[in-house]
Amino acid sequence: MEEHFYAKKSIEKAARMFKLKPDIMKAFLDFDAKVFAEGSLSVKTKELMAVACAHVTQCPYCIEGHTKRAKKSGATDEEIAEAVFVAVAMRAGGSMAHSCIAMDVLED
Repeated sequence: MEEHFYAKKSIEKAARMFKLKPDIMKAFLDFDAKVFAEGSLSVKTKELMAVACAHVTQCPYCIEGHTKRAKKSGATDEEIAEAVFVAVAMRAGGSMAHSCIAMDVLED
């Protein structure tokens, strides 16, 4: 076993999911392809959204993959950085919203 969970090589183990449940894995990959296809939103916009979401969900594989895909779809370094800052603000905003719970407890 690797020394940590997020070794670059570890993602290769996801291929086992294909062997164990090929129909479900294929459905997931087909869904993913449709979601990220050009539509009402451009591929670039979708990839910038994915970069932000990947930072919120904190998936290192998604951060790397969607950053590369955003760049390939024409996103600039500045746009990618701004998408990351959107994620930072969203994570901070969630913490602020949850501070109401602590403040409520302090009133009891």
